[in-house]
Amino acid sequence: MVRSMTTGEGIGLVSSDRRSVLKGLAGSALGVVAIASGSSLAAAQVASPAATPVAVLLGAPGELTIYSGRSENLIAGVIDIIESDGEIDAQVSYGSTGEIAIRILEEGTNSPASLFIAQDAGALGQLANEGRLAPLPAEILDRVDPRFVSPDGLWVGLSARARVLVYNTDIIAEADLPASLVDLTGESWSGQVAWAPTNASFQSHVTALRQEMGEDATREWLQAMIDNGTVAYEGNGQIVTAVCAGEIATGLVNHYYLWEKIAEEGDQPAANYYFLDGDVGALVNIAGAGVLAESPNPEQALRALDVLLGTNAQTYFAENTSEYPLIAGVEPRADLPPLAAIETPDIDLTDLADLEGTVALLTEVGLL
Repeated sequence: MVRSMTTGEGIGLVSSDRRSVLKGLAGSALGVVAIASGSSLAAAQVASPAATPVAVLLGAPGELTIYSGRSENLIAGVIDIIESDGEIDAQVSYGSTGEIAIRILEEGTNSPASLFIAQDAGALGQLANEGRLAPLPAEILDRVDPRFVSPDGLWVGLSARARVLVYNTDIIAEADLPASLVDLTGESWSGQVAWAPTNASFQSHVTALRQEMGEDATREWLQAMIDNGTVAYEGNGQIVTAVCAGEIATGLVNHYYLWEKIAEEGDQPAANYYFLDGDVGALVNIAGAGVLAESPNPEQALRALDVLLGTNAQTYFAENTSEYPLIAGVEPRADLPPLAAIETPDIDLTDLADLEGTVALLTEVGLL
């Protein structure tokens, strides 16, 4: 297996140069949605994806180039399962989800990759809007709840994560936590909250705020948080470490980073707080995947997706990364609230594709 050096999960689109590249590519015709006509997957799509069993579409064992926007420490074990269960020689290139999305756009139809594994739905929606993802067969899509699947059948969720407020239990009682994410701008939270503006999950969350609250209200909230002394960290892991050490009281993170800390170091004086009543702070996002349009190895990419949405890989997500599995019959770890019990805001994950607009807003307020 060949794996490139990872730059760390979650660094989003941050530089003006990248924004310029993305903006320039946004108006161009990059590829087509259908896979090259010579492949069995393309033929099945033209006929009827719903009528073709996925077993018919799967290619023989072989080599597959995968671009992963998830860091190696979170997904290397799943890559091993792809190799063993799918009999695939996986050549994996790691990087941040935002950087890899831009790479795919730059490479266009000449990309050597066949499968893109992304940290969040926003990047997948971005590539889908650019025509860089191919339609998936219904037998793949139907394994996952429709709210975690592209309505156009262009990407599918692999695991889910909840946005939470991690807090130090020695400093703050749960009863004293705010009812809403927007309440963190209050004076009592001055200098007590951490966030990670360059993190892709944070940027997707801000995109959700823009959808739920509107552009102006989101700008006002970001500015109020800045004025209230919110502390910036590089990523979720650093925030959880700081909260556990008592360096800061709370932080906005994905739920599984605390469980990763506990697995490595034992019990911590910290807990995850899930905002209630459909608050925008309770966003549930996904890590997902799509087959690249004009993929060099579409059948092997589908073979890998078949494994990723199988029991072994889904159990790995549940037991090893503490994420929520997305297929029936595989349960999350017992100490997590059930996914169905999290009162999420009514946001279509496909609407998280406007990462460029979010980066522009974060740049405008000085966070990038």
